[in-house]
Amino acid sequence: MTWRNWARNQSTEPARRVVARSTEDVVTAVKEAARDGLRVKATGSGHSFTAIGAPEGVALAVPSQGVPEVREMLATVPAGMTIRALNAALWAQGLALPNLGDIDAQTIAGAVATGTHGTGARHTGIAARIRAMAMVLADGSVITASPTEHPEIFHHARIGLGALGVVTALTLECVPAFSLHAHESARPLAEVLEGFDELADDHDHVEFYWFPHTDVAATKINDRTDATGPTRSKAGAWVGDELLGNGAFELVCRLGAAAPRAVPTLNRVMAGQMANAEYVDRSYRVFTSPRRVRFKEMEYAVPREALREALDGVRGAAARHGADVTFPVEVRVAAADDLPLSTASGRDSAYVAVHVHHARPHEPYFGAVEEVMTALDGRPHWGKLHTRTAADLASSYPEFRDVVALRDRLDPERRFGNAHLERILGAPG
Repeated sequence: MTWRNWARNQSTEPARRVVARSTEDVVTAVKEAARDGLRVKATGSGHSFTAIGAPEGVALAVPSQGVPEVREMLATVPAGMTIRALNAALWAQGLALPNLGDIDAQTIAGAVATGTHGTGARHTGIAARIRAMAMVLADGSVITASPTEHPEIFHHARIGLGALGVVTALTLECVPAFSLHAHESARPLAEVLEGFDELADDHDHVEFYWFPHTDVAATKINDRTDATGPTRSKAGAWVGDELLGNGAFELVCRLGAAAPRAVPTLNRVMAGQMANAEYVDRSYRVFTSPRRVRFKEMEYAVPREALREALDGVRGAAARHGADVTFPVEVRVAAADDLPLSTASGRDSAYVAVHVHHARPHEPYFGAVEEVMTALDGRPHWGKLHTRTAADLASSYPEFRDVVALRDRLDPERRFGNAHLERILGAPG
């Protein structure tokens, strides 16, 4: 059996696959793996571009079925439930998560374990909404971690990289269901950069996409609203999400690879077409979009005040190493949080993400961008490509060594480890 991630750039040959339907099934899988000398990895949806979720022994699918158990604004959900299913289930009970990323195919446990976030100057990542976690530890014991039960584990495991235990359920603090007014438009990049701080501070959720080799930025501004319109028709949604966002974009990627000189023109056309909409819809429908064109991605968080310098560096890297890059550079912001391994831990952050088509080489372009980001004290997204190691990551996170010490205490045999985790957290011994 071969395991592959969504982007098809990571693969392994695990010894066996286990589909757990209960916490007891997870306990059994962990104990049997220990008996057989195998490692265990909860595999999620495979939406990480790194090998952080690559199973080397037992590929474990954690419980995913069930209706969220709601108590006031708290919803307890199966760890393996996808964000897409979670959004619909919460909405049916009058609830929503206040902020989301733009992809909803991940499992909720995988999303929080890697620090998935959306955009919003006053908003944090999804993991900051966790109020309790049900976990199976390496010895097979089952715990609930919260601010009052096993508080040290709770503090570090909200973004735990899958290294501290297998999460089977999460309790999330939600908000009443709400709608968003989306306004998408293409603007000159210089204009967007000049006013970006004010734009981000004045609206609930702001991001922009800069298309390499152009001076165009596609902006997306989403604000909470009680209004019911304007609405986006099914035909309009299909044109925007499927025809332009996926079908035409796949064609543009292929054309760019075949004729790099045409890329600036192609990018200008796509920027104008993809950023031309205004509508009101349920929050999760506005936050997320289908992604059917496979790609590889690297994203770094830098101090928010370093955004301009970071983007200048990315533009230089694209000019030198990205002649055929048709994927836009995505720019978002987030508020500081207190999660030890969050990329926004202790500081308001700006996020800069670069992408290439999955079939294209990424190393020169991503490498040049990473050099820029590292010089600005950037922190790589745990689920997206980077070359950093424990030796240099430790200085980027004040509590990094505390996380490693907790991992060593909870999982001394690295039952939940793999080669990638040893690279970023340190090898045994």
